[in-house]
Amino acid sequence: MSPTPASTSQPKVKPRVIIHGGAGNIKRENLSADQYEAYRRSLLRIVTSTDVYMRTPKHSNSKEAHHQSPQSTTSSRYPSALETATYAVVQLENDALFNSGHGAVFTRDGINELEASVMVSRGYAKRGVGVTGLRHVKNPILLAKGMLEQGERDIWGETDLKGMASHDREGEDEGEELNVPSAQTHTLIHGETAEILARKYELEMVDPSYYFTQKRWDEHIAGLEREKNRKGLASWSADCYIPQGTCGAVALDEDGVVCVATSTGGITNKLTGRIGDTPVVGAGFWAEVWCESGDPSGSGRSRAGSSPWRSLTEYLELPGPVVELSNGLCSFFADCLPTPFLYTPVARASTNSGYAGGGDVYKVIRSTAVSGTGNGDSFLRVAAARSVASIARWASASSAEAVNRIAGQGGELETSAGSRWGKTGEGEGGMIGIELAVAVDKSGKVLYSRSEILQDHNCAGMFRAWIGNDGLPEMKIWHDEDGDREHLENESFSRLDEKFSSWR
Repeated sequence: MSPTPASTSQPKVKPRVIIHGGAGNIKRENLSADQYEAYRRSLLRIVTSTDVYMRTPKHSNSKEAHHQSPQSTTSSRYPSALETATYAVVQLENDALFNSGHGAVFTRDGINELEASVMVSRGYAKRGVGVTGLRHVKNPILLAKGMLEQGERDIWGETDLKGMASHDREGEDEGEELNVPSAQTHTLIHGETAEILARKYELEMVDPSYYFTQKRWDEHIAGLEREKNRKGLASWSADCYIPQGTCGAVALDEDGVVCVATSTGGITNKLTGRIGDTPVVGAGFWAEVWCESGDPSGSGRSRAGSSPWRSLTEYLELPGPVVELSNGLCSFFADCLPTPFLYTPVARASTNSGYAGGGDVYKVIRSTAVSGTGNGDSFLRVAAARSVASIARWASASSAEAVNRIAGQGGELETSAGSRWGKTGEGEGGMIGIELAVAVDKSGKVLYSRSEILQDHNCAGMFRAWIGNDGLPEMKIWHDEDGDREHLENESFSRLDEKFSSWR
């Protein structure tokens, strides 16, 4: 069957993406011009290539079609939120600038132990999974992705990994391999068991030396010396940025699903065996969807005094319905409505300043996904990511306001450090995310939909990049900056498209 031209295959909901590469004591005066440029280029390159990826119809990627999960929406024409988010994180893991994969930090014993996780708002039985204590998996995020995709079969005992090619455990002690037929019903898996699954999933395994970078090793040694000489902590410094954050991505797909994907090496000079917030559901990551009356996100205003939704109502690529609901989203709405569900889209509003239609909002389906980065122990103590969704859902607040209450200046993370704030690295961190809202009246007619990119941090800086409302990539590190907008020329986009095609 001949491929459908991209021009006639527009997304039902406009996909969005935001990424982060760590947060903490990132001060302007401690970041040289060359270092800033290196981070800027990497963040913009990764978010731009991810944007190209998520806007490219899946029929042009036969490999992805072959590996598509049975639970994936078969009508999806573009990459799912899970595929998009993990695609971005793989690139972060492969970039030595960031604390994940190849750029992971060392434990006190000079070992790299990696963690990763994924979670979706709906569509998979397990919804969220995490892996930790990895020492040989090149891209931990792909192991988390595999666990989520296999979840339904694993739960019912239908997964058969025994027949897959066995892999020698190079560099490990000889002995009988653990009994790991699948991930079972488990959500969080550690160490050797997780790596056995990675081999059965036929993921690329590496020698631990792959993770080594001189910069991380120097930070490791300097931290231990600082502690030994009683000049500070081995894992944090008031004078410079010591990596203690996570890399991550949050994506929204055409079917209205939001996904968060995270990966990290943990805190510099952590204890070997320490488990952080990154693989723990509800601490370092969360994704959720719910139905409620009214729309606090649409009418609420941010602390800065401007509507968090302004300029975000224009939502589709082409004129027509405000949003074309997928079968899964239709089913979710059907449970919220008092009468048999009849989906009747209306024409898109002519203004992008907010909903100006005449219908009364009866129900709103809201989805949110957030990824945290910073001091993981603090995220664990306050169940940071789940708390954001809880505030948005049960306090009828916008997700932007909820993120601010947890990860913003003076928020829950900061106050949790108490008198230790600014002295130990505790409480430091930030969050990124995406929220989607779709409103209907009592008849089930869609009145409007809109999405919001979420981001806030309480510390000196947070590396992040996203695709703006105008389709152009932006990056920021600090609060008091306008953002570094990369207005790429058509020639640059052509080079990216050509490179992207070669990756396939």
